[in-house]
Amino acid sequence: MLSKALLRLGGGAARHPWRVIAAWLIAATLAVLAAIAFGGRTADSMTAPGLDSQRAAELIERAGTGQEGMTAQVVVTPLDGGATFFDQGSARTALTRLETEVKRLPHVLGTSDPAGALDAPGDSAVRGGLVSADGRIAVVRVQYPDQSRLSAEDLDALVELGDRLRAELPLRIEMGGNLFYAFSDPDGGVSELIGLVAAAAILFLAFGSLVAAALPIGMAVFGLTVGVATMTVLAGVTDVPTFAPVLGSMVGLGVGIDYALFVLARHREYLALGLDPHEAAGRAVATAGRPVVFAGGTVVVSILGLAVANVPFMTVGGLAVSIVVLTMVVASVTLLPAFLGAAGARLARTGRIGRISQIGRISRIGRIGRALHAGKPGRLARRRDTVAGAAPAAGWRRWIGHVSRHPVPYAVGAAGLLLTATLPVLGLRVGLPDDGSQPHDRTQRRAYDLVAEGFGPGTNGPLVIAADPAGDPGVLDRLVGAVAADPGIASAAPTHIDQATGIATLVVFPTTSPQDKATADTIARLRTGVLPTAIGHGPARAHVGGATASLSDVGQRTSQRLPVLVATVLAMSFLLLMLVFRSILVPLKAVLLNLLSIGAAYGIMVAVFQWGWGGSLIGLEATVPIVSFIPMFLFAILFGLSMDYEVFLLSRVREEYLRTGDNGKAIVEGVSGTARIITSAALIMVAVFLSFAVADDPSTKMFGLGLATAIFIDATVVRMVLVPATMTLLGRTNWWLPRWLDRMLPRGPVGTDGADADTDTDANTDTDTDTDAESTGETPRPWPVDH
Repeated sequence: MLSKALLRLGGGAARHPWRVIAAWLIAATLAVLAAIAFGGRTADSMTAPGLDSQRAAELIERAGTGQEGMTAQVVVTPLDGGATFFDQGSARTALTRLETEVKRLPHVLGTSDPAGALDAPGDSAVRGGLVSADGRIAVVRVQYPDQSRLSAEDLDALVELGDRLRAELPLRIEMGGNLFYAFSDPDGGVSELIGLVAAAAILFLAFGSLVAAALPIGMAVFGLTVGVATMTVLAGVTDVPTFAPVLGSMVGLGVGIDYALFVLARHREYLALGLDPHEAAGRAVATAGRPVVFAGGTVVVSILGLAVANVPFMTVGGLAVSIVVLTMVVASVTLLPAFLGAAGARLARTGRIGRISQIGRISRIGRIGRALHAGKPGRLARRRDTVAGAAPAAGWRRWIGHVSRHPVPYAVGAAGLLLTATLPVLGLRVGLPDDGSQPHDRTQRRAYDLVAEGFGPGTNGPLVIAADPAGDPGVLDRLVGAVAADPGIASAAPTHIDQATGIATLVVFPTTSPQDKATADTIARLRTGVLPTAIGHGPARAHVGGATASLSDVGQRTSQRLPVLVATVLAMSFLLLMLVFRSILVPLKAVLLNLLSIGAAYGIMVAVFQWGWGGSLIGLEATVPIVSFIPMFLFAILFGLSMDYEVFLLSRVREEYLRTGDNGKAIVEGVSGTARIITSAALIMVAVFLSFAVADDPSTKMFGLGLATAIFIDATVVRMVLVPATMTLLGRTNWWLPRWLDRMLPRGPVGTDGADADTDTDANTDTDTDTDAESTGETPRPWPVDH
């Protein structure tokens, strides 16, 4: 049984701490060495099978033009405010040298030639979109092969060339393009450090001990090292998206420290009851370790469910993040008890803020800390002195009692608040931020602004139309004319025709910026109306590709698949909770409340990132669409995290209900008995996630703010208001289950009646069983009031 296995695992780690710590050190060292030897750098490949942009890329690849590959652009303007490239002077000479130097870079297939166009008669440089109409801005477009043939070293070489030429030429040189998007290093470092410091401060306030606060941090650092190093090895085998290390660090730190909090709190509780440190660690893992395994497994399964989107980079990104979460779960039940065993009785000593009480004495370690050591269910906890168990939860008990006496206004008010926060979701627009959303101190943003200033916003997001005329010579003329006449197209470059295959590629520039909704409308109009009309009913075919079209297609694919993921996750949630609590209404209510809290988080994200409300507080310089894959990732991650709190709280309520048969008392005692530890755990997660909301990258900001907002709402408005109010209104029907369904549902480790709860018996110090429903997520058999 699970609890017995965890008891042996945790107890063994605590009795032989240095062996386990040494094993983790060896594992971390091997993982880092493997990452150095075999690992790769993250890279974004925004493609998916079956998309029109993917078909365009396949046609372009057949033609062998190289346009299916990566691109970069070098944007230059004279430092002399009065000079132009039309002049035969130093600026023109510098432009020629820059082109020559760029062409010599490794893997460069070719570049545009603004200098050559300027030397030609007429205004071909301006008409070709290479030099602005005023002659102040020139663009050198750099063509690279497919991303699979490139690496981050190619980006580094381009950047280093730019740094060198800035010191040698009389030009302002800026760079951008999807080469930067694919191979730029993700945000991380500073945000992770801020999150660790914030978590350490909260843990210190919770436990009043530097040693106790340091153990979860140390475990999280170990787990994060192994997890991220393994992710790097995975990047050497396949394309791991650039957001995966940041998201993995964010979620890994949050869940790792959160899980360690539950285990450490239970360990100190057992120490206060006089248990030996090794035995206390084993029991803590056997009881609190079960919800860790349950919640961690749920997070992993739900994130892996992202495969339903059929977008490869999302599937791989989910796998990479799951590796970090799984590592944290393993660390929580092996490395943490080893730390607890090594710390010994020091965890029961007086801390700077206060001290842990022994049996029958009141703990005084701060408001958060008292919550971790009082009011816990389970036989061992209920043996504590009544005053020590009751006093710390008095405030929460009064609040929950107040909500339970006025359930209708609180249920209506809280639900109305969350529904109001959800309303902005109606204006949700998915996409991917382009270089225009980068901070002004990045060269990509400055290059974007220069191009938009000199050539128009659509020049930053060209569309590549690939056409196979299938032997019909008139198709291309009709196609070019129809595309050029579309109101959403500003200009078109000359058509390139591959003589061997007959495949033609046409680069066109929209009138609007890449992330503008009008650009997506233009793409859709070309595909559904313009191209089919021009081609006719013959065998010829044409597809719209390029980076802008690819990103738009991926956004639409994820939007279409999001309802499938939501339905799957909610159905899984309902079934699991029904098995755990043997009820219909409890899991149904949980599903609806999860939807409310996540919907409110989505709404706040729309208000901040699309509407700009409060964006300056997190350093957002411009409004951006919601990154297409973030709603899916958030839902998958938050489902697992909210299940942790759900099982934690409802198990305590269910235990009290079985013990007393009084639904109202069970709600008050159950919710108040878990309120502070849920709040403490949520506060740690919110602090960690918010530390990433101040990163430079808009995608990282969205992940951080979205996760922090959802966790905050879930742990406060939902758990402390809506749950007690709705459960009070439902009364005894909370636990209603048709008898025929009760007979069909399995019993055992997941159900309630066959709980593997004989943990305390195996410990040979207490003959009673302790299901510790608060920690295990299992509903105990009813106990008499006095024992």
